[in-house]
Amino acid sequence: MRNKSNFFFPILMTAVLVSCLFACKKSDSEYYNYENKIQQFDGTALDYLNSQKGVFDSLLVVLNRLPALKDSLAKEKLTVFAVTNKSFEISVGNLNDIRKRSNKAPIYLATMNIAQLDTMTSRYLVRGQYESKNLSNFVDGLMVTSIAHDYPMHVLYRKLDASGFNGGGPQVLTFSDPKGSIFVRYWQRTPTNAVNIKTNNAIVNIVSPGHDFGFGDFITRINN
Repeated sequence: MRNKSNFFFPILMTAVLVSCLFACKKSDSEYYNYENKIQQFDGTALDYLNSQKGVFDSLLVVLNRLPALKDSLAKEKLTVFAVTNKSFEISVGNLNDIRKRSNKAPIYLATMNIAQLDTMTSRYLVRGQYESKNLSNFVDGLMVTSIAHDYPMHVLYRKLDASGFNGGGPQVLTFSDPKGSIFVRYWQRTPTNAVNIKTNNAIVNIVSPGHDFGFGDFITRINN
């Protein structure tokens, strides 16, 4: 019996070792699968927005009223923080709820004050192309400038945790309007849902749909 045990014990240990190695390999694969890859889109940033049916319709309504910004999305080297329909729905809905309580008629993107729309929309279009790998070196984030009005905005890179790995999850950019303050607690901030969509002229990041378009300024700027 002892000889038989001596024969089977090395085989059992080998099987356990192989199983452990296989498990480690699987975990490593899951970890690396969280790494965000740059998505390549064959067209301009404007083409990309137009290609995503049912996602950026409201933004495109605004851009059709702002030809200079729309032209920039087709020609300029930019980093775009694209705002989805849901964000506009939140902002316009909150505005018209307030107007209703004041017995004012509702107003919508196609007719509201164009100068104010220009001021707010331009903040989501940043000069230069910044992939997440360019931003990861800035521990405190990076101040950037809007293409119109030279308005300062801030971008912070971070990587979420996943599958038991610190920093093993998807890449997220936090996009902030500093509101002219050096104190972060006064900033208006929003995360992204997707990053690194590379078009022929721009890097496109998609802002979280829970974002209130205008960084808290929409109602005060439009409700007059």
